[in-house]
Amino acid sequence: MCELFGISSDYPIAASQELNAFRLRGGQDADNPDGWGLAWQENGIFRLVKEPTPAHQSKLFAQLSGSTHSSLIIAHIRKASFPPDIDMSNTHPFQRVCCGKEWVFAHNGMVPDIVDIELSSNNPVCCPTGRTDSEYAFCHLLGHIAQHFHGLPTAAPSSWFENLALESGMLASLGKFNFLMSDGEHLIAYGHDRLHYLERSSPDQPDGTLLNSVLIATEPLDKDEKWTAFGPSELRVYRSGKMIGRLMTQTKRPYDSERH
Repeated sequence: MCELFGISSDYPIAASQELNAFRLRGGQDADNPDGWGLAWQENGIFRLVKEPTPAHQSKLFAQLSGSTHSSLIIAHIRKASFPPDIDMSNTHPFQRVCCGKEWVFAHNGMVPDIVDIELSSNNPVCCPTGRTDSEYAFCHLLGHIAQHFHGLPTAAPSSWFENLALESGMLASLGKFNFLMSDGEHLIAYGHDRLHYLERSSPDQPDGTLLNSVLIATEPLDKDEKWTAFGPSELRVYRSGKMIGRLMTQTKRPYDSERH
């Protein structure tokens, strides 16, 4: 099944060791041979590079693993399942503009029922260009964000994240739903059943200020580091390497009536 990797930091960092370990899981160290993608912030905007080829064989991914310095990264390696098509349109991460922000999204798991739900919703915010349930789930979340979150400008950030957590739990009720998502400021990580994090703090010279970062991955990428598993159906929100929100969700099935 697909795997995820993300970074949030309060300063641009190089994660060449972790990115290279992640790259090798794309068909060499793990069975994810069906494409890869890397999105990172540079000068305030996301750059996105992806290929529908095995990550471990990609010279481009190897080059980017060694040269990328960023404070916000989302990467993905794919095991094609729904659909089995291996092409650029079905390769993660996906990118959209919504509510005045640039969003990036990558998913691990399967929620095939979301396709029919979205096809019947007439979502005006986002229309998939590929056929993956992942992209349909991304569009579903953006439609919900546009309608319920940013439509309430006086809503507190905690309310925003609570609504996102609720919707994530509802989508998880359709199957397996682990994802990384960013609006260019936050790194939002949802671990339905398989995700790990590694938080780091190091002093900045000369004044001793702590520099904060977090790495998130489907599977730990370094056995010498103390990676921690997400709780079941846990949503964590980071900004500049610091966790600013954490919520446990319930996976209920409110969409049953929409399938009849």
